[in-house]
Amino acid sequence: MHNINKLKIWNDSIDLCVEGYKALVNMPMDEKYGLSSQIKRSSVSIPSNIAEGAGRQSEKEFYHFLNIAYGSAYELQTQLIISERLEFITYEINRPLLEKLEEIQKMIYVFKENIKNK
Repeated sequence: MHNINKLKIWNDSIDLCVEGYKALVNMPMDEKYGLSSQIKRSSVSIPSNIAEGAGRQSEKEFYHFLNIAYGSAYELQTQLIISERLEFITYEINRPLLEKLEEIQKMIYVFKENIKNK
């Protein structure tokens, strides 16, 4: 088991989730149950799956949940790009989110590789 409070990957993904929620403030109301909802779910999924995996008894289980978080990170990336292209989120708001997300994707990948190579 891992102490999630000490995991940079978990803390950074929590920060991204909060920033993502704030970026949706100006999202059109008719997207409340569409793209906005998808962005919220995928952004919450990243730290949630890292936390669930960290709380498991084996590294194999942790690896499994990191895979889910990794998939959610790519799902979120796609949704943010779509939101920008639809002009629901500005470039200025979206760029820092996508940059932070790319760092999280890299961290998840490295974390997975470290577990796999143990």
